[in-house]
Amino acid sequence: MTTTSPTKTAPDLDPAPLSVTPGKGRRRFKIGAGQQLKGGPFTYATLIVVGLFSIFPLYWTLVAASHDQQRVLDSPPPFLPGGRLWSNLQSAWEQAHLGKAIVNTVIVAGCITAATLFFCTLAGYAFSKMRFRGRSVLMTAVIATLTIPPQLSVVPLFMMMADIGWGGKLESVIFPTLVGAFGVFFMRQYLSEALPYELIEAAKVDGASNIRIVWNVVLPAARPAMMVLGMLTFVQAWNDFFWPFLALNQDNPTIQVALGQLSASYTPDQSIVMAGALISTLPLLLVFVIFGKQIIGGIMAGAVKG
Repeated sequence: MTTTSPTKTAPDLDPAPLSVTPGKGRRRFKIGAGQQLKGGPFTYATLIVVGLFSIFPLYWTLVAASHDQQRVLDSPPPFLPGGRLWSNLQSAWEQAHLGKAIVNTVIVAGCITAATLFFCTLAGYAFSKMRFRGRSVLMTAVIATLTIPPQLSVVPLFMMMADIGWGGKLESVIFPTLVGAFGVFFMRQYLSEALPYELIEAAKVDGASNIRIVWNVVLPAARPAMMVLGMLTFVQAWNDFFWPFLALNQDNPTIQVALGQLSASYTPDQSIVMAGALISTLPLLLVFVIFGKQIIGGIMAGAVKG
């Protein structure tokens, strides 16, 4: 006669409820798996205040762009939109030739962003996962370039662009910024943690070439960081003023150079200047509305992997 031992039941896998353990002078919370903390009134009040402070500059731009010069300079200034928004937008569009400026800026920012993502991802992969002589020295040299002020390279860079024949052309703004030291360092730090060596070794065992490893292994792993880097690069290229102001002319400006010309008169009309600033801001808002989910998803994926 055989005896059967009692079977052990599987442990309860349900998430533990949020419980409060009383203590001396304070409460300690235990959070179960899959549960989230809920914000209180103070959290919502803080978020509302921060949101209002963030939106106020854009709202003030809209208000100033919808009034005339005299009303904008009144004391106290207006806090509600007026009825001159459309006419001011038309005046800013015609005076600063914003149509051509926006097209030029889209070309410049798009080319710089695409090239930065491509070259910085490849360089970050090489510095983080490949072994070659001088890797540490080269990486140190790349990081050291971050300490050099951009103003020191303006004169030789301007002379170089003039010798090539790119003076006043968009190429003089695009090519000097195709790759940046920050992007290389950013991608190198991310890939060193997010891309395991085992994936690369498994791809090599399967007979994948270096190009296929980059395409099928590195790029999918680097996608969250690429979304963040692409957003930062596009915004920086769109808002860049110093070098495009020196390299381009009035006949071929970017959006920030055109706005600079709009406010360069002796007595600029602040309402028209604000209308031009509003036009230059709308494309950035449109990009974020279209790609906002991908950008936020990339940030959250990078945070989870980190």
